[in-house]
Amino acid sequence: MPSRRQILGGLLGFCGHALPPALAWAAPQEYLLDPDQTKVGFGFRLNKIWQTGTMPVVSSAIQLTPNHLEATKVSVSLDARSAKAGFIFATRAMTGPEVLDVARFPTIDFISRQIQLGPERRLSGGAQILGDLTLRGVTQPISLAASLFRPAGSAVDDLSRLDFNLTGSLSRAAYGASGFAALVQDEVRLDIRASLYQAT
Repeated sequence: MPSRRQILGGLLGFCGHALPPALAWAAPQEYLLDPDQTKVGFGFRLNKIWQTGTMPVVSSAIQLTPNHLEATKVSVSLDARSAKAGFIFATRAMTGPEVLDVARFPTIDFISRQIQLGPERRLSGGAQILGDLTLRGVTQPISLAASLFRPAGSAVDDLSRLDFNLTGSLSRAAYGASGFAALVQDEVRLDIRASLYQAT
């Protein structure tokens, strides 16, 4: 029968090695957004013509458990002060006090509350991420269609990098960002294409 010293030595030796894939996939994995490979895009209709813009990410925290995707947690903060709306006059109007009011509310924040997987129990193909979006100090629920996948050419068990797409829409009036309503329609479309990497 092995002694306590032998048992302890075996445990310490095991802890020095990577977990088997089945165990690693069952544990929560921390991810961060790669700012160079992430684009937070939005669309709005100006004089009935769709325009597009972008907004950089300030910070992010994503926790993903491959064997329990329903437990995925997403938290993202965007830099509203650096938002671009295609041309300078639209950008100034958007970031001004009648719309985003970035002097008072410099960030836009999203926190997930619930993950609804697609029909095949995957985080794609009909999956939804339900959460709270805070804009201009107003918090409203929002639902985003989600798609998570490995980069092309990566191994099946390589989870070091993942690509994540989110799409949805919101009413800017619901957040008090209703300035220039005669020129800009209420609906804002979101199109977020993110690249994630595992935190070390």
